[in-house]
Amino acid sequence: MTVQDNITGPLTTESGAPVADNQNSETAGAGGPVLIQDQHLIEKLAHFNRERIPERIVHARGAGAYGTFTVTADVTKYTRAAFLSEVGKQTETFLRFSTVAGNLGSADAVRDPRGFALKFYTEDGNYDLVGNNTPVFFIKDAIKFPDFIHTQKRDPYTGSQEADNVWDFWGLSPEATHQVTWLFGDRGIPASYRHMNGYGSHTYQWNNAAGEVFWVKYHFKTDQGIKNLTTAEAAETAGLDPDSHQRDLREAIERGDFPTWTVQVQLMPAADAANYRFNPFDLTKVWPHEDYPPIEIGKLELNRNPRNIFAEVEQSIFSPAHFVPGIGPSPDKMLQGRLFAYGDAHRYRVGINADHLPVNRPHAAEARTYGRDGFLYDGRHAGAKNYEPNSFGGPAETGRALWQPSPVSGRTGDHEAPSHAEDDDFVQAGNLYRLMSDDEKERLIENLAQFIAKVSRDDIAQRAIENFRKADADYGKRLEAAVQALRG
Repeated sequence: MTVQDNITGPLTTESGAPVADNQNSETAGAGGPVLIQDQHLIEKLAHFNRERIPERIVHARGAGAYGTFTVTADVTKYTRAAFLSEVGKQTETFLRFSTVAGNLGSADAVRDPRGFALKFYTEDGNYDLVGNNTPVFFIKDAIKFPDFIHTQKRDPYTGSQEADNVWDFWGLSPEATHQVTWLFGDRGIPASYRHMNGYGSHTYQWNNAAGEVFWVKYHFKTDQGIKNLTTAEAAETAGLDPDSHQRDLREAIERGDFPTWTVQVQLMPAADAANYRFNPFDLTKVWPHEDYPPIEIGKLELNRNPRNIFAEVEQSIFSPAHFVPGIGPSPDKMLQGRLFAYGDAHRYRVGINADHLPVNRPHAAEARTYGRDGFLYDGRHAGAKNYEPNSFGGPAETGRALWQPSPVSGRTGDHEAPSHAEDDDFVQAGNLYRLMSDDEKERLIENLAQFIAKVSRDDIAQRAIENFRKADADYGKRLEAAVQALRG
């Protein structure tokens, strides 16, 4: 495929025929009706009607950039991943930032988590790390995800986001208390994509050449420093410049001010997981740093803007199921659901051959599959056999799994995640609240109260407040007083 930066020469149709007149459609005489035989007109209108693909259900509003990941520490005793095999090794990347709840035309400067989806173009194929700018999430089981997102989106009757829906769900899902405390604190509205951290959020498996297993969490610490907006600053920014975050990222890279992140990991030997004080596979929990201190492993730099936003940002696809040798999944129930859901969303949204697009295909490896045909198939396999095994020299299996198997036991059933010694829905939310300064607590209470005060039913508002009270008595007391003051 040829990339055209400056298109010159005669205008043509999509099939390459020269266009005689691009200003006037063909009619039956001057002033007469338009003729259907004007194929240039029909082609233009038909293409225009199809210029957009379905937007993402979540993370619709996004921006992206290419960059490089550089290894800065030897981690070969933890993982056999080739792109992490030696200090100084560099891998091309593509990072897509996003907001979660808003649609494609929404503003950037809103109180919402930020997606942090990173594609590594490794020599063993693409590795996708799909996370957020928060280390935790609202729920711990993917079966609740559609219900959760429905509460954040527009109500089917009013057509607007409704405080009743949001707080009814959060109040009835106390596991959300930790993430809600993050979201309504100072880091709830980043000043830009460059001035926020990123997290893999989920727990993943690393395995080394000897087959030893380690559980890992990823942290991307911004080297630009954390900068956030207050609620009032965000409202002004969103009104004056809805594209503020996208513009900031693009212009920074254009002027050579390449944003960077220090990449860290927390590593847990597999044997520690069963008796750890928190369930290490619960997405609503963090691993306290005093238990597993983060260690630096690399640097991420963004240094090249996409040439075409639709082709490279809107059509980019990410799936946490895209692993490489040495990295694999964990029993995290949210991750397990996303292993299916992300790929399925893109098969619907972009098409079964979305992996063939330049932004999505492997850059440092070659995809060798027996998948054929489908929408927009480009014929890349020519006449090669489309089955396996075959005796014509086609691609064959390696016999070595990408990750190590995990032991399982017990009966099948609709089980809650295992509970560990200090597992509840409130302890880490309370710890986060108590880490805040008095000023931070005051802003947190104000942000929460302004939203809860919009709830129409007292029982929904009170149930929401009680969850914060269970996290910390002072937290609940101050929030209740603030809500009452606003509700009158």
